[in-house]
Amino acid sequence: MTFGLTFEKLLLIGLIAVLIIGPERLPRAAEGFARMVRKAGEYLRDTKSRMREEMGPELDDVDWRKLDPRQYDPRRIIRDALLEEPQPATPAQATATIAEPIAPRTAPPTFSADDLPPFDSEAT
Repeated sequence: MTFGLTFEKLLLIGLIAVLIIGPERLPRAAEGFARMVRKAGEYLRDTKSRMREEMGPELDDVDWRKLDPRQYDPRRIIRDALLEEPQPATPAQATATIAEPIAPRTAPPTFSADDLPPFDSEAT
């Protein structure tokens, strides 16, 4: 992940940082930056080891390239779906897709002053 940064851009950012920070505070800023980079590396190593502990040996079997969201181009997915040959339905699938007849609707119950509808005191 370079975020579009080239060596020239990084050099320019460093030069501007040196000019803004100044020569007196530059050693402390460099120490702070080095400390931050070390902590970030420790955090990444700790996270990786914790994932390995929690997921176990299956972590090594995961193909991480398949899970990359950049590979899911919607145009490619649609094109692949349209060009894919339809698979013939098996007899079990064919019978499962047949719609069952819908039962006829019954009239809603009518209630009178003596016969009140059910009331759920916990629902209100």
